[in-house]
Formats: sequence, C-alpha cells, structure tokens
Amino acid sequence: MPEISKPAPDFTLPSTDGSDVTLSGLKGQPVVLFFYPRDNTPGCTKESVGFSENRDAFAQAGALVFGISKDSMASHEKFVAKKDLTVPLLSDEHGSACEGFGVWKEKSMYGKKFMGIERTTFLIAADGTIARIWPKVKVPGHVDEVLDAVRAL
Repeated sequence: MPEISKPAPDFTLPSTDGSDVTLSGLKGQPVVLFFYPRDNTPGCTKESVGFSENRDAFAQAGALVFGISKDSMASHEKFVAKKDLTVPLLSDEHGSACEGFGVWKEKSMYGKKFMGIERTTFLIAADGTIARIWPKVKVPGHVDEVLDAVRAL
C-alpha cells in the first residue's frame, strides 16, 4: 500500500472520456482516485453518482476525479450511460493500478473468500505525492469528506 507523502504509483489506463490517462502526466493539480469493486452495484453506483454530482465543486477546488475498477471499457461505458455519470472511469482490466495502489485484496462474503477491490480513495497532491488515503470506504458522507480534504490542500 502506498504511503502518505510518498510518490503515487504511476499508471496509464483507458478512460471513458476517450483518452488514455497517465497519472504522472497530471502533475500540477490534485487528483482524486476512487477505486471501487464493480460497475452497477449499489454502493459503487452511489459513490460514482456522488462524485459525478460534485464534479464541478472538485473542479472549482482545482482537482480532477477518476473512478477505477477492473471492469472493461464496455462495462464502464454502459455504467456511465445508465447513470449519467460525469466523472471519467478508468478500466484496469489487468489490475496493474489496483496492485500498485494495494487495493486488490482478499475479501470475504457469506463465508467465501475471494480476491477483489477494497473500496479505497486516494488524494494525490499537485506534486504527485499521496496526500490522503481513505481505506475501506463507507459511501455515506465520503464524497463531502474528500472534497473538504481537496479544499484544505
């Protein structure tokens, strides 16, 4: 897992906005990365909609926001269209960013163990270092807390 004040792991991933996003290419402005388990699931939908509804507020605070999961671009595009999401979603089908950020973990549900993304948000400062980490995110109130942290940078 990356640490506060250390450089964020770099990656290049395809985005629903049609571009490839390289984290190191975004230096000079804060970046919020929210890793979530799956498209079109209740918690992930609430989180993605919450960040989308506040995209302008994050932009006014100078920050870019991206959602990341291992879902395919086709899945992301359907999710964006179905829920009118405005925040770009990045597809990490091969799991390199998930591994680099330490969010690919063993999980347990109904007594069964499996590997999956632990809902985690990272705030990357303008210099490319990690400013804040929210592990095991609980969705209610999370977007507001992240926005407050961006404004406090």
